[in-house]
Amino acid sequence: MPNEDGGFNQILKELKRNETQLILMEATGGLGSGVAGYLQSEGFDVVVINPRQARDFARAMGYLAKTDQIDARVLLQMAKVINQHPEREKYIRPLAAYASEINRLKALVAKLQRMQFGKSSEKLRAKTERQIQEAQERISALQEEMAETLGEQYDPALSSALRQSSARKPLPATLPRETRVIRPEDKCCPACGGDLSPLGCDVSEQLKFISSAFKVIETQRPKLACCLCDHIVQAPVPSKPIARSYAGAGLLAHVVTGKYADHPPLYRQSEIYRRQGVELSRATLGRWTGAVAELLEPLYDVLRQYVLMPGKVHADDIPVPVQEPGSGKTRAARLWVYVHDDRNAGSQMPPAVWFAYSPDRKGIHPQNHLAGYSGVLQADAYGGYRVLYESGRITEAACMAHARRKIHNVHARAPTDITTEALQRIGELYAIEAEVRGCSAEQRLTARKARAAPLMQSLYDWIQTQMKTLSRHSDTAKAFAYLLKQWDALNVYCSNGWVEIDNNIAENALRGVAVGRKNWMFAGSDSGGEHAAVLYSLIGTCRLN
Repeated sequence: MPNEDGGFNQILKELKRNETQLILMEATGGLGSGVAGYLQSEGFDVVVINPRQARDFARAMGYLAKTDQIDARVLLQMAKVINQHPEREKYIRPLAAYASEINRLKALVAKLQRMQFGKSSEKLRAKTERQIQEAQERISALQEEMAETLGEQYDPALSSALRQSSARKPLPATLPRETRVIRPEDKCCPACGGDLSPLGCDVSEQLKFISSAFKVIETQRPKLACCLCDHIVQAPVPSKPIARSYAGAGLLAHVVTGKYADHPPLYRQSEIYRRQGVELSRATLGRWTGAVAELLEPLYDVLRQYVLMPGKVHADDIPVPVQEPGSGKTRAARLWVYVHDDRNAGSQMPPAVWFAYSPDRKGIHPQNHLAGYSGVLQADAYGGYRVLYESGRITEAACMAHARRKIHNVHARAPTDITTEALQRIGELYAIEAEVRGCSAEQRLTARKARAAPLMQSLYDWIQTQMKTLSRHSDTAKAFAYLLKQWDALNVYCSNGWVEIDNNIAENALRGVAVGRKNWMFAGSDSGGEHAAVLYSLIGTCRLN
């Protein structure tokens, strides 16, 4: 319906026909505020909640799916709960906090269960099991209290229906298909002997895996000799990806993609190929990987120019163990990542990622990487970037997720009303970002100035008030101090529609490296680290697109 009075009238007629008593709306930007204002002017009781509050309520009640129909049912049940309380506006925040606590405990249980299967002593394992049991008992108690609070409005049947799994996704139509028709053996009716005529057909599908296989391409180049002058004619040798190597382009791509996208190390790939009847040593695969990286260096250089064009770039780094020659020991080298991705601001430019390797984490490395860059650098608070900011060419934008994580870590260990409210306030900022994701930079900036900037100022004032009541040595005070130290850089996104609220774009780009590092353990040399940077750059960019 149109976002104007004509469309609002359609809603109004339906609400009056159903004798609506309370309207609960999830904040949806301009359309939501327009509808809410119109209905309030018509005398309806309207309560607006933010998406995080609705999500917390849904998860606490066990609603894990995400569809418009389920969203509407969740809001309906939440409205029934709120409608029981005369001071409805005051009830929303406690209800959201109540649901948030249940979700926090569920996350804690999941974390403890992951720890339970890691390396630990028997003493630590027993402690973890006890913590899991205590958390699960607390969750059950909270859910019982919540059910008592909801009273008649608690609907277990609805909860069960909403938790049902969604329908299975159909198999892609692009897959090759083989049709097999199984006809009845009977040529006539087994009951009366009459003729049989087509009635229909039941169709089912089964997904089959055809294993990959090696194939040798034998190239023959016949020689032709002239009968008059003995001149010899022969077709030229086809070009090869690697000189004097029998590796085809497809095999090289498979090896490289395996290590840097799917993460099995080369020795494991070697074992897989051996089972298929081909002996390819780890050393051979390693030489091929290095050769492929060198072949791709021209693309790697162009990728750097694209990623570091003036504007905004996300940066982060991750430690990579590198083997010291002859010692059998490893040292901590570094992979730096730089990401150009403005899709959240409505840009149509393709995203790209560029990795760089360095033997250590000295600040000179990012300073060299960004020597010709100008614009916004969104990163963590690493001191090596400071020289770049002092030059005036580069504006610092900090990461709210990093600041939030410090508060969340304190909250996970020892939750308090202060940490709970801090996380809720930051959650409201993220709710705004969820609404404007994909809008143009101008639209995002308008929304942030109108809604996020006041919330940021309120958060700042609230933290300053809390700091007066906290010991400066407390974990909460230290988490708040970090946020305050980064305050100006955290606020940059409120004045620039291209900038993000956090640096998750760069952190996400490093996930593949983190997973791969657990499998291949270390790089064999500095040159191996440089090759990894080239291949992670190309594969990472392909993934983004």
